[in-house]
Amino acid sequence: MIRLLIADDHPIVRSGLRAVLAAEPDFEVVGEAATGERAVELARELAPDVVLMDLRFGPGLTGAGATSAITARAGGPRVLVLTTYDTDADILAAIEAGATGYLLKDADPADLAAAVRDAAAGRSALAPAVAQRLLGRLRSPGAALSLREAEVLELVAAGLSNQQISKRLFLSQATVKSHLVHVYAKLGVDNRTAAVAAARERGLIRP
Repeated sequence: MIRLLIADDHPIVRSGLRAVLAAEPDFEVVGEAATGERAVELARELAPDVVLMDLRFGPGLTGAGATSAITARAGGPRVLVLTTYDTDADILAAIEAGATGYLLKDADPADLAAAVRDAAAGRSALAPAVAQRLLGRLRSPGAALSLREAEVLELVAAGLSNQQISKRLFLSQATVKSHLVHVYAKLGVDNRTAAVAAARERGLIRP
C-alpha cells in the first residue's frame, strides 16, 4: 500500500485528488495539508511514502521550501509536485529542492496514478511539457536562465527595485545588477521591461 499526503491550499482540489487517488486499490490517503508548514509537519508525523505538493500556498512557506524541508530528512517521503505552473523558475526550484517528479494538474488520472507509483519507487516522473522544457535547457544551456536569475526576474516582474530584490534574496545590489546583466545578454534585450516581456513569452517566468 502506498501512503499519500496531499498538500494544497484549495479544499476543492484536495477533495478531488482524494477521490481520484482513493479509487486506486494500492493507494491510501493518510492526510491533507493546506499550508507548506503543515505539509512538513504531517510528512514527519504520518510518514507517508509520497507527498503530492502544490507550489503555491499564499503567505508562508512555498511548495519548494516545504519540499526542501521534507526531502532533507533521511528516510523521508518522496515529493511529487502537482501544480498548474510549468515555467523554468518553478521547475528548477522544485527539482533543486529535491522533488522526485513534476506533474501538471491537467494530467489524466491514469497518468497521475502512474506518476505516484513511480515516485514511490524512487523513479522520476515528469509531465511531457516539463520534460521537454528541461531537454531544451540541456540542448541550449547558454540561453537558459539559472534559478537565481529567474528568481531575480520574477521579482522585477512583480515591480520590485534592485534594492528591494537585494533585501528579499539576501544579495548585494551589485550582485542583483550582475544577474540582470546576464539575463539581458541571454534574452537579447537591454532593459527590465523587455527582459520581463521576453521571459514571459518564452515561458521562463509566469505570465
